[in-house]
Amino acid sequence: MLIVDAHLDLAMNAIEWNRDLTRPIDEIRAREGRLTDKPDRGKGTVSFSEMRRGGVGLCVATQIARYVAPDSNLSGWNSPDQAWAMTQAQLAWYRAMEERGELVQIRDRESLDRHIASWESAGSGKREAGSVGAIGYILSLEGADSIVTPAHLERAYGDGLRAVGPAHYGPGRYAYGTNSDGDLGTKGRELLKEMERLGIILDVTHLCDASLRDALDHFTGPLWASHSNSRAIVDHNRQFSDDHIRELIDRGAVIGAAFDAWMLVPGWVRGQSTPQAAGVTLDTVVNHIDRVCQLAGNSQHSMIGSDLDGAFGREQCPSDVHTIADLKKLEDVLSARGYSPQDVENIFSANFLRFLRSNWLC
Repeated sequence: MLIVDAHLDLAMNAIEWNRDLTRPIDEIRAREGRLTDKPDRGKGTVSFSEMRRGGVGLCVATQIARYVAPDSNLSGWNSPDQAWAMTQAQLAWYRAMEERGELVQIRDRESLDRHIASWESAGSGKREAGSVGAIGYILSLEGADSIVTPAHLERAYGDGLRAVGPAHYGPGRYAYGTNSDGDLGTKGRELLKEMERLGIILDVTHLCDASLRDALDHFTGPLWASHSNSRAIVDHNRQFSDDHIRELIDRGAVIGAAFDAWMLVPGWVRGQSTPQAAGVTLDTVVNHIDRVCQLAGNSQHSMIGSDLDGAFGREQCPSDVHTIADLKKLEDVLSARGYSPQDVENIFSANFLRFLRSNWLC
């Protein structure tokens, strides 16, 4: 069964973490054995071969580069132009992977349908052996700080950008994100207007409550939440309340379940808690999927947005996820919770594909 992952920071891992995703996962980990600059060194879960082995044939792959003001304690770039340059380095990596035949960019309905047909015709045996062709990716921008001017957004659209999340962590140039507060303001609303004109999907992930409210009031185009969980289960501003989820469902959105452990269970302490001690498994992920499905009254608004290797690795993801190939284990976990085969297919891929096909008319 095809699996779509609606949020993977592939280029960040390649360019900033210096991971060669074309290599086997054991080799990627081994090359980081002596590195201590990041907490997830040697614990990564994503490589192209593991994606193929798990049936992850399509993903939303990001560009990400935050601008930080002089008084900020967040990491990032000191000017929007530098942030833009980093996104261009990431784009260059995606192009290099296309040239190698590892990835193929999905820009419209025609390329989507062609890729899905090609992937499904390859058969599970070839996928598990890693001999199937390119993995499809839809380009998304996580945090819009790098959009220096509206002309940069149109240029990015020409390069295949199809979704934008206006904010990440902290205050951004266009919106307020996680652990900050404020509405979009004039610049943020102008960004949404230009996104709407171009047909770019709004990713509401990371928007603080006030910016989310402002976005929902001013944006009438397609929207999704690529990697967001339930605030009713883990009470944090990074998550969505039940009322938020209901409104997103009413707007036709799909909501991707994230695999970062601190978003899955309350009381997680970074650097101290472990998935094993906290009891974080794929069944914990399903708690958040189920919350969305219960609020919707069906399985048609949930998807996977794992965020695996999004600045965390095996030290901070479900204990039964050794690599991204283990996403396929969710089939048995969902079935054990009473989800039908059609429900599983909805969550794995059908909801995502339906969303795109209904919003991409050509």
